[in-house]
Parts: sequence; C-alpha cells; structure tokens
Amino acid sequence: MFPIRDHNPSGGVPYVTYVLMALNIGIFLTYVPILNDDRALYALYNAYALVPARVSDGYGFSGLFTSQFLHGGWMHLAGNMLFLWIYGDNIEEEMGHFAYLAFYLAAGVAAGLTQVAFEPSSAVPMVGASGAIAGVMGAYLLLFPKAKVDILIIFVVFFRIFPIPAWIILILWFGMQFIGGIGADPNTGGTAFWAHAGGFVAGILGALPVWLKRGAVAYWNRTDGHPPHPEAKYPQINNSRIPKVRRR
Repeated sequence: MFPIRDHNPSGGVPYVTYVLMALNIGIFLTYVPILNDDRALYALYNAYALVPARVSDGYGFSGLFTSQFLHGGWMHLAGNMLFLWIYGDNIEEEMGHFAYLAFYLAAGVAAGLTQVAFEPSSAVPMVGASGAIAGVMGAYLLLFPKAKVDILIIFVVFFRIFPIPAWIILILWFGMQFIGGIGADPNTGGTAFWAHAGGFVAGILGALPVWLKRGAVAYWNRTDGHPPHPEAKYPQINNSRIPKVRRR
C-alpha cells in the first residue's frame, strides 16, 4: 500500500520541488556505474554520507547536508521522488520558493540529528532524502489534513486505487517509522527510522508559523483541510471495461 498522487496539485509551478528532484536524480546517475562496486561505493559514502558516530565525536557535520542528495539504489530514489512529487508542490506554494527550500534543507538536517541522537555510536553511513521529505509530509499533515490522496493497494494479482484523507496515510506512516525505530539495530543498517520520525516532527514544527499566520483552526475551517484551490478530477481507472455476464 503506497500513495501515488494527491487530488490537489499546486496552482503554480513548483520550481524548487522540480530542482530538488532533478538534483537527486542527476547526482544518483553520476554514480550508477559504481553501484555494484562495493569498494568504490563505500568510498563515496565515506566522503559524503552522514555517519552518526562521527557527528557524536564532533566532526562529519557536512554529511547532514550532502547525505540528503545520495541514494542507495533505484527503488530508494524512486520512492523518495514519488513522495516529494506528491507532497512537495503544495507546501512550496504555501511557503514560497525560497522559504520552502530553507524548510526542506532544515528538515533534512533535523532528521539527521535525530538519527544521531538515537543511535550516536552507529558507524553505518546514512544516505537519502527521506528525512527532508518526511518534513514535507509533516507540513502537509498540519496544513492539509483532509486533502485526498490516492493509494494503490496491491495484493498478489489484485490491485485497487482508493482516495483517502491525507491524515490517515501520514499518521499511519509516522507510526510505522516510530515502531520501526524502537526495534531497529543501530549496527546493522537498513532504514533510518528515527531520521524519518524526526524529520516528520520537524516538518510539523517548521510549518507551524505558516499555519498560525493563515489563522490556525480558522484556516482549516476556510479550506476544509484542503489546499486552497479546486481539486483535480481523475478518470475512474478502477472501472473495468470487461462486460459483466449475468446469471440466468
């Protein structure tokens, strides 16, 4: 089960979101040739990834920024870019281009520091835009809790798309990160659950001034918890073209 789109694309052009996506994809493509070369890939991560143990020892802080533009594989990149594409445009529209860029990078730094705080001795390199994007998702939850998001459910050969309110999928996602963080082993690598959770909380806090400036609860009342422009209309792709055969 994962989201594939929302029903409220922004009214303007999300230039910063597009640039961030292009940077992430472009940087990843530069080191695709070494993905299967463990020694070369380790050297890259050693130079630019975030290593919590280094930050705990007082160095390696540049990794808080550079790690946000590295990814561990095609699916890692694709998943992050999908989430950024779904949620980023509306947040950029509400905050403005430059404020949104600062917010995005700050959320990524907060995510990395959260991972350091919970796993200070971990020597496992951390890469990915997930923490920054989690911040965007946290802001989306605060500003547009009732916006419709289409989720794709796949079960063996069955698949179906359902629109659900954003708050359901976002709170469910956050809960999964929190639970995952509790059970994670800091020495084995895998998903940086605490970075995701920390970025999400940072995103809510970072978007709080925007929400208050818009009128807080009064903003929700005016927009019904949706982005302040008309919903997009999508074709009903769940409807089958195969004719039904009725029993006699």
